[in-house]
Amino acid sequence: MPTEISVVKEPQINIYGEVEPDVLEKSAWDKSVKVEENGYYWKKDPVFSKGGEIPKDRPIIVELFCGCGGTSMGFEMAGFEVVLGCDIHAPSIQTFKANHPNCSTILGDVKKVDPYTIKELLHGRPLDVIIAGVPCQGFSLNNRKRHQEDDRNLMYKEFVRFIEILKPKVVVLENVSGMKSTGNFVDDIEKDLSRAGKMIVKSKLLYAPDYGVPQKRSRLIFVGIRDEDFDFSLIQKTHGPETNKPYVTIKDAIGDLPSLKPKETKKKYKTEPFSEYQELMRINTNGSVECHTAPNHPIDTIEKIKNTIPGEPMYPKFKQRIRLAWDIQSPTQVSGGIRPQFQFGHPEDARGLSIRERCRIQSFPDDFIVKGGTVQGRVQTGNAVPPLLAKAVALAIKKYL
Repeated sequence: MPTEISVVKEPQINIYGEVEPDVLEKSAWDKSVKVEENGYYWKKDPVFSKGGEIPKDRPIIVELFCGCGGTSMGFEMAGFEVVLGCDIHAPSIQTFKANHPNCSTILGDVKKVDPYTIKELLHGRPLDVIIAGVPCQGFSLNNRKRHQEDDRNLMYKEFVRFIEILKPKVVVLENVSGMKSTGNFVDDIEKDLSRAGKMIVKSKLLYAPDYGVPQKRSRLIFVGIRDEDFDFSLIQKTHGPETNKPYVTIKDAIGDLPSLKPKETKKKYKTEPFSEYQELMRINTNGSVECHTAPNHPIDTIEKIKNTIPGEPMYPKFKQRIRLAWDIQSPTQVSGGIRPQFQFGHPEDARGLSIRERCRIQSFPDDFIVKGGTVQGRVQTGNAVPPLLAKAVALAIKKYL
């Protein structure tokens, strides 16, 4: 394999900082029409970039379909070491590498990746955990083309191939809640992963706000541990009715970030943190904030946001596209397809969210840098697993290791 990642150029954007949609034919939402792919998918041979030495004092993980690295970030918060991330989306791998500089990466279609490449990287060391965030768009309740026969629904079988070769102690797979209502996929996945890992793999739906995430997001988590029966009750909730902490609100999450006008960038915090969540997000920063640039909206979009009551939808047909309110949790943040426009309006400013604000809503700390620009930043943050949710899962798994 080559040793350097080629830079994939950003497509042309319009004067408003958005990728303009092509004219969609009437059949665009027809389920028989093959799903259009993101133009940043790497279609050539996989590109391997080797990282540094693997630490000996921490359990190690490999993540396939890693995206920008939300799950890996959460596991690192819990004391694990990520040694490799693999994904087909070029900006995601650039982001993953920027935030895990010691980590090896593979840019490419996992179907073209040889598991023995990863096995050689480990130099005989047993793999503690293998993670996969398999493509979820085919199951997503936000996908108007959602259907059982979507090709992406079978990508978990590639994960099975790696489990059989790498023989990890722990298997973790995550997907959206919609998988539970799409065919028999949950049962099939549990059986296939159990067979491949020679373990019992079970699944549970986890609600992100229970783990300190300011977003009404649910993820279906599969976990299997060799020679053990994983107990999901060990995943400890930190917020909500069963604890002594209320759910984190939008104001708790982003209220300390500088106000912005459309297209404006600010790199300095204007206030001290005034919530526990803000203190957590800013723990490794030195007073500067990155990726905090407002989208450059046209006038009619600015007016649309300005005239929407906080907490209400901005567009009648798209109930998830709301103007956020300070005292609520965000609806599920989505990637928005291949040409994602802004999803949420800011509670006070007449604009969409910056990538930094989207990161905060997902629980990415402020020293996490997103590569690829605003539009592809939306793809990455929308697809990610909230790190604080992943951390809760990782802490429970760590007890078995």
